[in-house]
Amino acid sequence: MTADLVLPIYCGPLRLRALVESDASEHARLFAQPDVVRYLYEDVLEGDELRAHFEKRLWTGLPAEGEWANLAVVAGDQFLGEVGFGVSDAVHRTCEVGYVFYPEVSGFGYATEATRATVQLCVDVLGAHRVIARLDARNTRSAALAERLGFRREAHYVENEFVKGEWTDEVVYAILAREWTAAT
Repeated sequence: MTADLVLPIYCGPLRLRALVESDASEHARLFAQPDVVRYLYEDVLEGDELRAHFEKRLWTGLPAEGEWANLAVVAGDQFLGEVGFGVSDAVHRTCEVGYVFYPEVSGFGYATEATRATVQLCVDVLGAHRVIARLDARNTRSAALAERLGFRREAHYVENEFVKGEWTDEVVYAILAREWTAAT
């Protein structure tokens, strides 16, 4: 790690902050929408499964290798979605980012700005040499977001994961810290 993380993170009108217990109902509403979870590993969640999913995302600090941390994305008092980041490989200083937002806030640039701040966090705080985003190949909107941020598509794995009863392709996008710094 190269710096301490100070939350919340402000980016334009957005605030990225730790997920807290009072976010449980928003998290439930977000992950109850079929359009939101379509390209995620989880299907629509309910009950105990949903509660466990949320509890895993409550802030416990920066992630270690193989771990993930999530942040709420809010504008004023409005919960817009979540961004996540993890340390994929500590030796090779590779981090991964992810994002999930309500469909009704699509098109306003919120996911792009929140993910931009998350990539910056990976570079500045976690000391990432490389930041990746792994996506279902059918998720063209998510791929477009990665490309807007300067990520390059580095891999297309054909039917490498069995998700929700079907074989799916996965694409991997990446950007090096030096490329990120030069572009920002």
